[in-house]
Amino acid sequence: MTSRLWTIVGATGTGKSDFALDLAESLRARGNPAEIVNADAMQLYRGMDIGTAKLTEAERRGIPHHLFDVREVTEEAAVAWYQPIAREAIEAILTRGGDAILVGGSGLYVSSVIFDFRFPPRDAALRAELEAELDARGTGALFARLQALDPATAAKIDPKNGRRIVRALEVIAQGSETHGAVLPDAPALWHPDTRIIGLHVDRPELVQRLDRRVERMWADGLLEEVRALRGEGLDDGVTARKAIGYAQALAELDGRMSRAEAIAETQALTRRYARRQVSWFKRYPGIRWAEPDTGAGSILD
Repeated sequence: MTSRLWTIVGATGTGKSDFALDLAESLRARGNPAEIVNADAMQLYRGMDIGTAKLTEAERRGIPHHLFDVREVTEEAAVAWYQPIAREAIEAILTRGGDAILVGGSGLYVSSVIFDFRFPPRDAALRAELEAELDARGTGALFARLQALDPATAAKIDPKNGRRIVRALEVIAQGSETHGAVLPDAPALWHPDTRIIGLHVDRPELVQRLDRRVERMWADGLLEEVRALRGEGLDDGVTARKAIGYAQALAELDGRMSRAEAIAETQALTRRYARRQVSWFKRYPGIRWAEPDTGAGSILD
Protein backbone atom coordinates (compact mmCIF):
# COMPACT_ATOMS: atom_id res chain seq x y z
CA MET A 1 0.00 0.00 0.00
CA THR A 2 1.47 3.36 -1.08
CA SER A 3 1.90 5.85 1.72
CA ARG A 4 -0.43 8.82 1.50
CA LEU A 5 -0.66 12.32 2.85
CA TRP A 6 -4.09 12.93 4.35
CA THR A 7 -5.12 16.50 5.09
CA ILE A 8 -7.97 17.24 7.49
CA VAL A 9 -9.17 20.85 7.28
CA GLY A 10 -12.20 22.95 8.14
CA ALA A 11 -13.34 25.75 10.39
CA THR A 12 -12.40 25.85 14.04
CA GLY A 13 -14.78 23.84 16.18
CA THR A 14 -15.65 21.24 13.53
CA GLY A 15 -13.92 18.33 15.27
CA LYS A 16 -10.79 18.01 13.14
CA SER A 17 -8.63 16.60 15.94
CA ASP A 18 -11.03 13.78 16.82
CA PHE A 19 -11.65 12.98 13.15
CA ALA A 20 -7.90 12.76 12.54
CA LEU A 21 -7.54 10.37 15.47
CA ASP A 22 -10.37 8.19 14.13
CA LEU A 23 -8.72 8.15 10.71
CA ALA A 24 -5.35 7.23 12.21
CA GLU A 25 -6.90 4.35 14.15
CA SER A 26 -8.71 3.11 11.02
CA LEU A 27 -5.47 3.17 9.04
CA ARG A 28 -3.59 1.39 11.81
CA ALA A 29 -6.27 -1.29 11.94
CA ARG A 30 -5.39 -1.96 8.30
CA GLY A 31 -1.72 -2.29 9.14
CA ASN A 32 -0.68 1.25 8.26
CA PRO A 33 1.11 3.07 11.12
CA ALA A 34 -0.40 6.53 10.60
CA GLU A 35 0.89 9.59 12.47
CA ILE A 36 -0.47 13.11 12.89
CA VAL A 37 1.23 16.42 12.03
CA ASN A 38 -0.08 19.72 13.38
CA ALA A 39 -1.12 22.53 11.03
CA ASP A 40 -2.67 24.86 13.60
CA ALA A 41 -0.41 27.89 14.00
CA MET A 42 -1.31 28.52 17.64
CA GLN A 43 -0.91 24.87 18.70
CA LEU A 44 2.75 25.21 17.78
CA TYR A 45 3.17 27.20 21.01
CA ARG A 46 4.18 25.55 24.25
CA GLY A 47 1.70 26.30 27.02
CA MET A 48 -1.09 27.59 24.78
CA ASP A 49 -3.43 24.68 25.47
CA ILE A 50 -6.87 25.73 26.69
CA GLY A 51 -7.35 28.56 24.21
CA THR A 52 -6.35 26.38 21.24
CA ALA A 53 -8.26 23.22 22.28
CA LYS A 54 -4.99 21.29 22.11
CA LEU A 55 -5.33 17.59 22.85
CA THR A 56 -3.54 16.40 25.97
CA GLU A 57 -1.15 13.47 25.78
CA ALA A 58 -3.83 11.25 27.32
CA GLU A 59 -6.33 12.25 24.64
CA ARG A 60 -4.04 11.32 21.74
CA ARG A 61 -4.88 7.58 21.97
CA GLY A 62 -1.25 6.57 21.65
CA ILE A 63 -1.00 8.04 18.13
CA PRO A 64 2.29 9.88 17.52
CA HIS A 65 1.74 13.65 17.16
CA HIS A 66 4.26 16.03 15.64
CA LEU A 67 4.84 19.83 15.73
CA PHE A 68 2.92 20.53 18.90
CA ASP A 69 4.66 22.66 21.56
CA VAL A 70 7.65 23.48 19.37
CA ARG A 71 7.73 27.28 19.81
CA GLU A 72 8.01 29.53 22.84
CA VAL A 73 5.40 32.27 23.15
CA THR A 74 8.14 34.87 22.63
CA GLU A 75 8.99 33.42 19.21
CA GLU A 76 7.29 34.23 15.93
CA ALA A 77 5.52 31.45 14.06
CA ALA A 78 5.89 32.29 10.39
CA VAL A 79 4.66 30.12 7.54
CA ALA A 80 8.03 30.24 5.77
CA TRP A 81 9.59 28.76 8.94
CA TYR A 82 6.81 26.19 9.32
CA GLN A 83 6.73 24.79 5.77
CA PRO A 84 10.13 23.01 5.72
CA ILE A 85 9.82 21.47 9.19
CA ALA A 86 6.29 20.23 8.47
CA ARG A 87 7.41 18.65 5.22
CA GLU A 88 10.39 17.10 6.97
CA ALA A 89 8.07 15.55 9.57
CA ILE A 90 5.75 14.22 6.85
CA GLU A 91 8.61 12.78 4.79
CA ALA A 92 9.94 10.98 7.87
CA ILE A 93 6.52 9.36 8.46
CA LEU A 94 6.22 8.32 4.82
CA THR A 95 9.75 6.91 4.89
CA ARG A 96 8.76 4.78 7.88
CA GLY A 97 5.98 3.32 5.75
CA GLY A 98 3.08 5.11 7.40
CA ASP A 99 0.49 7.60 6.25
CA ALA A 100 0.87 11.18 7.43
CA ILE A 101 -2.23 13.05 8.57
CA LEU A 102 -1.86 16.83 8.43
CA VAL A 103 -4.58 18.43 10.54
CA GLY A 104 -5.42 22.04 11.27
CA GLY A 105 -7.35 25.11 10.28
CA SER A 106 -4.58 27.61 9.54
CA GLY A 107 -5.19 27.91 5.82
CA LEU A 108 -1.89 29.40 4.72
CA TYR A 109 0.07 26.90 6.82
CA VAL A 110 -1.82 23.96 5.31
CA SER A 111 -1.48 25.34 1.79
CA SER A 112 2.25 25.92 2.16
CA VAL A 113 2.73 22.22 2.87
CA ILE A 114 0.38 20.44 0.49
CA PHE A 115 0.80 22.74 -2.51
CA ASP A 116 3.89 23.92 -4.37
CA PHE A 117 4.32 27.15 -2.43
CA ARG A 118 7.58 29.07 -2.80
CA PHE A 119 8.49 32.13 -0.78
CA PRO A 120 10.33 35.22 -1.98
CA PRO A 121 13.24 36.55 0.07
CA ARG A 122 12.59 38.75 3.08
CA ASP A 123 13.93 42.26 3.59
CA ALA A 124 14.29 42.94 7.31
CA ALA A 125 14.89 46.68 6.91
CA LEU A 126 11.89 47.13 4.62
CA ARG A 127 9.70 45.09 6.94
CA ALA A 128 10.80 47.20 9.92
CA GLU A 129 9.81 50.35 8.01
CA LEU A 130 6.41 48.93 7.15
CA GLU A 131 5.81 47.72 10.70
CA ALA A 132 6.71 51.17 12.04
CA GLU A 133 4.25 52.70 9.60
CA LEU A 134 1.64 50.15 10.68
CA ASP A 135 2.10 51.19 14.31
CA ALA A 136 1.93 54.88 13.42
CA ARG A 137 -0.91 54.90 10.88
CA GLY A 138 -2.85 51.69 11.48
CA THR A 139 -3.98 48.93 9.16
CA GLY A 140 -6.38 51.12 7.17
CA ALA A 141 -3.70 53.22 5.47
CA LEU A 142 -1.53 50.22 4.57
CA PHE A 143 -4.50 48.20 3.38
CA ALA A 144 -5.55 51.07 1.10
CA ARG A 145 -2.06 51.06 -0.41
CA LEU A 146 -2.23 47.31 -0.95
CA GLN A 147 -5.61 47.70 -2.64
CA ALA A 148 -4.07 50.19 -5.07
CA LEU A 149 -0.98 48.09 -5.77
CA ASP A 150 -2.48 44.58 -5.82
CA PRO A 151 -6.29 44.56 -5.60
CA ALA A 152 -6.51 40.79 -6.17
CA THR A 153 -4.41 40.05 -3.09
CA ALA A 154 -6.10 42.76 -1.04
CA ALA A 155 -9.51 41.22 -1.78
CA LYS A 156 -8.43 37.99 -0.09
CA ILE A 157 -6.69 39.41 2.99
CA ASP A 158 -8.45 40.40 6.20
CA PRO A 159 -8.22 44.23 6.29
CA LYS A 160 -7.44 44.02 10.01
CA ASN A 161 -4.58 41.53 9.66
CA GLY A 162 -1.59 43.84 9.89
CA ARG A 163 1.02 41.08 9.59
CA ARG A 164 -0.42 39.79 6.31
CA ILE A 165 -0.76 43.31 4.89
CA VAL A 166 2.84 44.16 5.79
CA ARG A 167 4.12 40.93 4.25
CA ALA A 168 2.21 41.50 1.01
CA LEU A 169 3.58 45.05 0.72
CA GLU A 170 7.09 43.78 1.51
CA VAL A 171 6.85 41.28 -1.34
CA ILE A 172 5.49 43.83 -3.81
CA ALA A 173 8.20 46.34 -2.91
CA GLN A 174 10.84 43.74 -3.81
CA GLY A 175 9.38 43.45 -7.28
CA SER A 176 7.92 39.99 -6.69
CA GLU A 177 4.49 38.66 -7.38
CA THR A 178 2.38 37.90 -4.33
CA HIS A 179 3.85 34.92 -2.46
CA GLY A 180 0.75 33.00 -1.54
CA ALA A 181 -1.30 35.41 0.51
CA VAL A 182 -3.87 34.02 -1.89
CA LEU A 183 -4.18 30.44 -3.09
CA PRO A 184 -2.98 29.99 -6.70
CA ASP A 185 -5.75 29.29 -9.19
CA ALA A 186 -4.34 25.89 -10.11
CA PRO A 187 -2.01 24.79 -7.30
CA ALA A 188 0.18 21.75 -7.89
CA LEU A 189 0.36 19.16 -5.13
CA TRP A 190 3.64 18.74 -3.27
CA HIS A 191 3.02 15.02 -2.57
CA PRO A 192 1.29 13.27 -5.49
CA ASP A 193 -0.92 11.02 -3.33
CA THR A 194 -2.64 13.64 -1.21
CA ARG A 195 -6.22 13.29 0.01
CA ILE A 196 -7.94 16.43 1.32
CA ILE A 197 -10.92 16.04 3.66
CA GLY A 198 -12.89 19.10 4.73
CA LEU A 199 -15.19 18.91 7.75
CA HIS A 200 -18.46 20.78 7.39
CA VAL A 201 -20.94 21.89 10.05
CA ASP A 202 -24.00 23.96 9.13
CA ARG A 203 -23.50 27.59 10.10
CA PRO A 204 -26.20 27.84 12.83
CA GLU A 205 -24.87 24.75 14.60
CA LEU A 206 -21.28 25.88 14.19
CA VAL A 207 -22.04 29.27 15.76
CA GLN A 208 -23.53 27.54 18.79
CA ARG A 209 -20.52 25.23 19.04
CA LEU A 210 -18.09 28.13 18.86
CA ASP A 211 -19.91 30.28 21.41
CA ARG A 212 -20.05 27.39 23.88
CA ARG A 213 -16.41 26.56 23.23
CA VAL A 214 -15.32 30.09 24.13
CA GLU A 215 -17.36 29.98 27.33
CA ARG A 216 -15.68 26.67 28.22
CA MET A 217 -12.25 28.21 27.63
CA TRP A 218 -12.84 30.68 30.44
CA ALA A 219 -14.51 28.06 32.64
CA ASP A 220 -11.56 25.69 32.11
CA GLY A 221 -9.01 28.25 33.27
CA LEU A 222 -7.89 30.30 30.26
CA LEU A 223 -7.23 33.31 32.47
CA GLU A 224 -4.93 31.28 34.70
CA GLU A 225 -3.16 29.87 31.63
CA VAL A 226 -2.57 33.36 30.25
CA ARG A 227 -1.38 34.62 33.63
CA ALA A 228 1.19 31.81 33.69
CA LEU A 229 2.24 32.51 30.10
CA ARG A 230 2.93 36.10 31.03
CA GLY A 231 5.69 34.72 33.18
CA GLU A 232 7.10 33.07 30.06
CA GLY A 233 7.10 36.37 28.13
CA LEU A 234 3.70 36.31 26.40
CA ASP A 235 3.49 40.11 26.39
CA ASP A 236 6.66 40.22 24.27
CA GLY A 237 5.44 37.67 21.74
CA VAL A 238 4.97 38.84 18.17
CA THR A 239 2.30 36.30 17.26
CA ALA A 240 1.12 34.49 20.37
CA ARG A 241 -0.12 37.52 22.32
CA LYS A 242 -2.43 38.45 19.42
CA ALA A 243 -4.14 35.06 19.21
CA ILE A 244 -7.92 35.10 19.49
CA GLY A 245 -8.87 34.55 23.12
CA TYR A 246 -5.38 35.24 24.43
CA ALA A 247 -5.48 38.92 23.49
CA GLN A 248 -8.87 39.25 25.17
CA ALA A 249 -7.70 37.38 28.28
CA LEU A 250 -4.75 39.77 28.53
CA ALA A 251 -7.16 42.70 28.26
CA GLU A 252 -9.25 41.27 31.10
CA LEU A 253 -6.19 40.75 33.28
CA ASP A 254 -5.18 44.36 32.64
CA GLY A 255 -8.64 45.67 33.45
CA ARG A 256 -9.22 46.91 29.90
CA MET A 257 -12.17 44.54 29.47
CA SER A 258 -14.67 42.91 31.76
CA ARG A 259 -15.00 39.14 31.60
CA ALA A 260 -18.28 39.47 29.70
CA GLU A 261 -16.67 41.83 27.18
CA ALA A 262 -13.64 39.55 26.73
CA ILE A 263 -15.82 36.50 26.11
CA ALA A 264 -18.15 38.37 23.75
CA GLU A 265 -15.28 39.76 21.67
CA THR A 266 -13.61 36.35 21.50
CA GLN A 267 -16.86 34.79 20.32
CA ALA A 268 -17.34 37.43 17.62
CA LEU A 269 -13.75 37.13 16.38
CA THR A 270 -13.94 33.32 16.40
CA ARG A 271 -17.10 33.37 14.29
CA ARG A 272 -15.48 35.72 11.80
CA TYR A 273 -12.34 33.59 11.67
CA ALA A 274 -14.44 30.48 10.99
CA ARG A 275 -16.09 32.21 8.02
CA ARG A 276 -12.68 33.03 6.56
CA GLN A 277 -11.51 29.45 7.05
CA VAL A 278 -14.51 28.04 5.18
CA SER A 279 -13.96 30.48 2.30
CA TRP A 280 -10.28 29.53 2.10
CA PHE A 281 -10.75 25.77 2.08
CA LYS A 282 -13.64 25.89 -0.40
CA ARG A 283 -11.10 26.85 -3.04
CA TYR A 284 -9.06 23.67 -2.60
CA PRO A 285 -9.25 21.52 -5.73
CA GLY A 286 -10.35 17.94 -5.11
CA ILE A 287 -11.44 18.51 -1.52
CA ARG A 288 -13.94 15.97 -0.18
CA TRP A 289 -16.40 17.34 2.37
CA ALA A 290 -17.65 15.22 5.24
CA GLU A 291 -19.72 15.66 8.37
CA PRO A 292 -17.72 15.38 11.62
CA ASP A 293 -19.72 12.36 12.76
CA THR A 294 -19.07 10.53 9.49
CA GLY A 295 -17.00 7.47 10.29
CA ALA A 296 -13.42 8.29 9.32
CA GLY A 297 -13.03 4.71 8.15
CA SER A 298 -15.68 5.29 5.47
CA ILE A 299 -13.41 7.63 3.54
CA LEU A 300 -10.94 4.77 3.08
CA ASP A 301 -13.42 2.75 1.01
